[in-house]
Amino acid sequence: MSSGISGVIRGQLLKVVQSRKSDILEELQAWQHAMQSKPSLFDRATKGVQSTINEIIPEKIHQVVTKAIKEVTRGVLFGAGFTTFRKRKVKSVYTTEKKIRERINFYSSSAAVEGAATGFGGFLLGLADFPLWLTLKMKMLFDIASHYGMDVKELSERVFILHIFQITFSSQKHRNEIYPLMANWDKEKSKLPEDIRDFDWRTFQLEYRDHIDLAKLLQLIPGVGAVVGAYVNHKLTNKLGKAAMNAYRMRLLREKPDLLND
Repeated sequence: MSSGISGVIRGQLLKVVQSRKSDILEELQAWQHAMQSKPSLFDRATKGVQSTINEIIPEKIHQVVTKAIKEVTRGVLFGAGFTTFRKRKVKSVYTTEKKIRERINFYSSSAAVEGAATGFGGFLLGLADFPLWLTLKMKMLFDIASHYGMDVKELSERVFILHIFQITFSSQKHRNEIYPLMANWDKEKSKLPEDIRDFDWRTFQLEYRDHIDLAKLLQLIPGVGAVVGAYVNHKLTNKLGKAAMNAYRMRLLREKPDLLND
């Protein structure tokens, strides 16, 4: 009798493992498909409008914005507080991702509070939202990377973090360009420039800004800024966290597929 009960329990556990494995693979495949999809008519139209607006904006303004984003992002990437994340050993993808989901919820909630506070303060505090929110998002990516066993002290891992950021906050056309680099990271990382200053910061800032412009402009409107700031920051931070999970799943499961069997 006891052996029969044990067999039933083993069967149930196997079903749970297979179900979780299926969910992870389905999420990953759906994300990979989305990153490789061709730009829709709406995507092309939106990008066309944004490109027209960018052409109208004086070049000096582009240079100032690019430099600001470049310096803030580099400061975050190489800040002392970001070298403290400890590389973790992944024994089970399920246990690891349970912790990662908790961290994503924490950072998304923190971003919502920050967005509400700066949105409530109007235009001047709204401008402060950029470096504060950027810091939270980057800190979350470092946290996620370390949970997946990546050494974030390495330049290649920090550039990979920039690619996760880009592929999340970019046009579909640019996602199509970034995804192959991430999918073949073992080969592509050997081609990286030795100096992070050689990174394409102009494209980085244009894609990022175009992706969030409308939502963040609404955050500057008195009366609704706090609500918009909280909602947008929470939603987009959560979106970034999910993208990071799939990007690291793609690398980790290629190297260690057996982790899905634990």
